[in-house]
Amino acid sequence: MKLKELLHKGNVWTTAILIAAAAIGICQAAATRPQTSSLSGQVVNTVSVGSSVQEGTVLVTVKTLAGTAPAARANCGGKVVSVKVKPGSQVSAGQVVVEIEEP
Repeated sequence: MKLKELLHKGNVWTTAILIAAAAIGICQAAATRPQTSSLSGQVVNTVSVGSSVQEGTVLVTVKTLAGTAPAARANCGGKVVSVKVKPGSQVSAGQVVVEIEEP
């Protein structure tokens, strides 16, 4: 039977199974989450691409008037897939600095 026929015939269990299978597939797709800086300043240090991080891990540090401070911390665990800034560059509060792929 085709999907359209199954749905049209009102087979509740078949429809429920198809929806559940689709949901599982969507949930298992890796999601990339942008991480933003909470401070402005000159970048001092960054995490490396490929690093595994946990929620709260410092991703970027900056030099501020008060000294060196964490500008971005991971808001999820996963693998760093992209670093958008490098040491010596300027970063603004709210700027995306790192992308993390969640498992």
